Amino acid sequence: MRARISSAAAGALLILIVSQPTTVRAQTNPLAGLDAYIEKSIKEWGIPGLAIAIVKGDSIVYAKGFGVRALGKPEPVTERTLFAIGSNTKSFTGALAGMMVDEGTMKFDDPITKYLPWFQLYDPYVTREFTLRDAMNHRSGLGRRGDLLWLMGGYGRDELLHRVRYLKPNTSFRSQFGYQNMMFLSAGQAIAAAAGKSWDELVKERIFAPLGMTASVTGTNDLPSNGDVATPHSQRGGQRAVIPRRNIDNVAPAGSIYSNVVDMTAWMRLFMGKGSYRGKQILKPETLAELTSPQTIAGLPIDTLFPSTHFVMYGFGWVQQDYLGRKVLWHSGGIDGMLSWMYLVPEEKLAVMILTNYDRHALGSGLAFRVMDPYLGGPARDYSALSLATFQKGLVAAAAQQKTLDAGRLAGTSPSLALEKYAGTYADEMYGDLRVAVEAGKLVLSYGANNLKAPLSHWHQDVFRATWSDENFGSTFVTFRVGASGKVESVDADGLATFKPVPAKP
Repeated sequence: MRARISSAAAGALLILIVSQPTTVRAQTNPLAGLDAYIEKSIKEWGIPGLAIAIVKGDSIVYAKGFGVRALGKPEPVTERTLFAIGSNTKSFTGALAGMMVDEGTMKFDDPITKYLPWFQLYDPYVTREFTLRDAMNHRSGLGRRGDLLWLMGGYGRDELLHRVRYLKPNTSFRSQFGYQNMMFLSAGQAIAAAAGKSWDELVKERIFAPLGMTASVTGTNDLPSNGDVATPHSQRGGQRAVIPRRNIDNVAPAGSIYSNVVDMTAWMRLFMGKGSYRGKQILKPETLAELTSPQTIAGLPIDTLFPSTHFVMYGFGWVQQDYLGRKVLWHSGGIDGMLSWMYLVPEEKLAVMILTNYDRHALGSGLAFRVMDPYLGGPARDYSALSLATFQKGLVAAAAQQKTLDAGRLAGTSPSLALEKYAGTYADEMYGDLRVAVEAGKLVLSYGANNLKAPLSHWHQDVFRATWSDENFGSTFVTFRVGASGKVESVDADGLATFKPVPAKP
């Protein structure tokens, strides 16, 4: 049950690539050549469709779609095409908290348990001290773990938070940055409890409506059935392919919003306008300043490609760094088949929103910097080519790692028990039940409320390889531990959790 590496990290990829000789670009027309550059880049990366909008001052100076909504179909991507924005949703949850602070209903340093009295984390001390600020600044000590609980388990919002009490921390509380989706869910549910309305209702009433974001929705359940909506794509069998749309409404405050680049310009203009949009003050300036101030050291590595960058921080759904003497706010987002990037340079009143319907690329950050550099006096770089070279090296390294893994397989071994002896129900406090059955002479694994299935093929000894019916989860190793009694005493699911046998009911 290994999670696919989140594309929220893709936005940081360019920080890791090697610097190349550069020259300063002319500033007379910052948008010169941009159409051709995007067309070339999406072809290089194999991206079916991309939409981009640029704000300068308080105006949209560029908004355009490229490519198609779905491979094999003619409908083009436009500036009005809806995409999943993924973790760019997090800044919406942060802003809702700010609105609650503005009206005196909540404080950033209120404990989550003030609004969710039943909420618990593994450590009672952390449970007592854990605040709204902690939840939205990735300093719980839990790190990037537990995502498969909401991705695969199919549990609802409150049930996810009930189960997270069993997730052991991997660092001490508030000691370091550790990206955590379920903690943003805890913030969203606390806000909902304080307001007496769901997170979805609050986003629609307090953000979408006043900003005129009329096409945006809070999750897949609200998508128009025949509207201008992009289709997700990924790799299947070494080829680009349409994949099923992932419903992540159960963790909505962390990443479920769908929007288009035109609607998102209103969101970015709010943050560049000190909380005001078209003459209406939606967030107090001092509250917006708090939302965009550093709260946690993110600790992302800095490379010579960006020698002017001296810090990378995080605050309330925004990564914050300096670039060419300016403060930059940004975030990336990704769910199955879709990646997004949002960049703001508030003091220059410059913002870029990029939405794509493919999840095997790292173009977004590079394209954002390609847009920003002419405005900021940055050097001319072919970011797409630089990041593509690094991306391809990563694919080669992954293939070598798989080859090493395959070479470690022990030949000529057999399971120590008859297949029916492995069958049964196994449980973990946090992840719930893992079920193993014999079907048509083979072991089949099933998990979660959605009953995801994975046939098991023998690897070696008592290790099996599970290939999930949901192809996004790929395959994983399942190890049965057989005790001296000759019975299975536990099942280890790829290091995720150790599931223990559930006694059969009499």
